Amino acid sequence: MKKLKVAIIGCGRLGQQYATAYSNYPDTELIAITEHNSERLKAVGNRFGTNNLYSNIESMLKDIVPDIAAVVTPTKWMKESVIKCSNAGVKGISTDKPMAAKLSDADEMIEVCKANGTIFAGGNLAVAHNHVQETARWIKEGKFGQIIGGVVNCMADDLTGGGVQWISALRLLMDSEIDQIIAWGKPKSYVFNSSSVMHSNGIFTMVNGIQVPFFQDNIIDVYKEKYRKDKSTLNRTKMGLDIWSNDSLIRWFWEDIDIYKGFDNLGRRKPYIPKYKDWQWKEFNYLTGSTRSLINAVRTGSKLAISGHDLRQAIEVAIGIKLSAQMGNVPIKLPLNDRSQSLMPAQARWVGGDLSGNPQTISEASANWKGYYQ
Repeated sequence: MKKLKVAIIGCGRLGQQYATAYSNYPDTELIAITEHNSERLKAVGNRFGTNNLYSNIESMLKDIVPDIAAVVTPTKWMKESVIKCSNAGVKGISTDKPMAAKLSDADEMIEVCKANGTIFAGGNLAVAHNHVQETARWIKEGKFGQIIGGVVNCMADDLTGGGVQWISALRLLMDSEIDQIIAWGKPKSYVFNSSSVMHSNGIFTMVNGIQVPFFQDNIIDVYKEKYRKDKSTLNRTKMGLDIWSNDSLIRWFWEDIDIYKGFDNLGRRKPYIPKYKDWQWKEFNYLTGSTRSLINAVRTGSKLAISGHDLRQAIEVAIGIKLSAQMGNVPIKLPLNDRSQSLMPAQARWVGGDLSGNPQTISEASANWKGYYQ
């Protein structure tokens, strides 16, 4: 099978994870890297044995039009990179969260890719994990009965950061778009600013009619830190997105899925141990799901695990949460009519670590990535 040619646009920490994955797959070839930091560009190029190194995307596209471009720049420069790659004829493009600050920018990225016939994928989101995707398929097939309820137990503080994860999981596992939002926010200084960071509580009304409460709990930050070090510390005490039918409950927590089906003689839910298909390249965690999904879509036109549309929908929901809180907890109907609405991402996401006080050292950039949580 002819290898697909891949370019990495932005080779910071996350870009290097993409480069590692694409360099290890037998059916892809990393042929180019674009990066504004010249020292890091050289270090990463040496690390991956890539000689086609560019300081900007225009120079790269004059020389090389890859089959796949992984746009892993900070959010501020994602729109420019996606549109230029699509207009140049790149077959498949992925980008990450948040894909834009302004809703109209997200719209334009999707519209340009659609007009050019470019496959536009989402990136490193937990819902792309193979087990999550397989569970979503089972739910859609009715394996656990008709879903009748749901709750988001710990909405992330950063609505267009971690919030994209929760919103995307809700849409996927409910197999439904969000139709309406009513939300409360705190503290007041967070509510009435342009930032995507806000403690939020409220109710989503899905297009299928199910109402899903959501609330924020700071305990998630403690759990996430423990989780990165030792998954067993969470055990069954973790909170997440729960959805349920008359006899089943499915709980999502990042790439982990807990399923309960039926009841014991005391009326308690019985754990259900699913038989997931084995999958390769587990060492890249849910990055495997998103990258392999894009590769397959470019080759065969198959469905993406996470799409640019999914990233855009999550941003729109996040904006709706903030609007409802700002307007006095009024219900906000989706889609939003005013596409100029925006939320400013955290500085680290907007301009990257180099410009927000967390630069990557050249020695780190030169080292091999050993694992997703290491």
